[in-house]
Amino acid sequence: MKRDELGDLVAFLAVAEEQSFTRAAARLGTSQSSLSHTVRRLEERLGVRLLTRTTRKVSPTAAGEQLAETLRPAFDDIKGRLSSINALRERPAGLIRITSSKYVADRILMPVVLRLMREYPEVNIEIAIDQRLTDIVAERFDAGVRFGEMVEKDMVAVRIGPEISMAVVGSPEYFERHAQPKTPYELIEHRCINFRMPTMGGLYVWEFEQNGRPLNIRVDGQFVCNDGDMIIAAAKAGIGLAALPADLLEEQSGDGELVRVLEDWCPPFPGYHLYYPSRRQITPAFELLVDALRYRG
Repeated sequence: MKRDELGDLVAFLAVAEEQSFTRAAARLGTSQSSLSHTVRRLEERLGVRLLTRTTRKVSPTAAGEQLAETLRPAFDDIKGRLSSINALRERPAGLIRITSSKYVADRILMPVVLRLMREYPEVNIEIAIDQRLTDIVAERFDAGVRFGEMVEKDMVAVRIGPEISMAVVGSPEYFERHAQPKTPYELIEHRCINFRMPTMGGLYVWEFEQNGRPLNIRVDGQFVCNDGDMIIAAAKAGIGLAALPADLLEEQSGDGELVRVLEDWCPPFPGYHLYYPSRRQITPAFELLVDALRYRG
């Protein structure tokens, strides 16, 4: 059905219910002459007279009454469904899909998500654990989590955690056999544990900065992995130096199990951000989640 055909049906039903072109025109916010033309066009298209017109009254013919009885429940159903949709705009409800790494999901998302689902039973949340830089638009996620500096420019980014920094660490056993590096340049003399990037498959280039000057170093060693926990385990075992976010290392390094070096070369950078398309229409449920996750430290 074409858009103008649906409009013709709406116009006819208004006239049939009001039994007046004047009242129907006022109800629809149009002119009486335009409404009369619309009804005539519908009658010509259907090949049957729908209304009987007199100087004092307009009433449906038998065909018109049959059409009105068909349209009335259909339009009432549409109105009811639209009311339901409007109600969703007024109260938190519906499904929210988020993609995140396991670390962020465990420590930042889950405490908030669990509280919201208890408080708002009509809010449903799905968290997909993925280390990749997921295309949330293509894969139909409402939002994702990345470091702030990695969020694309056409996305809205909301900070959900403090600034963090990278940390280079090694075990006491490793440093019994190797001198602690004083500058990143000395890393070429050390065995280092490489991190395999989950998105492009390349090796992470260790990033440093001092006095506003960035420095990137490619390292080498015996072990390569794409999992932070396994890299930490290898560093604790003395396999080599590791470079990972400081907050991850602090939680899992244990008392004295890992020694941090090159700290003055690792300034803080924007931490974890929730990101979503700037053109996304915000629902009450999503707005509630974003506000609950927003970092206020």
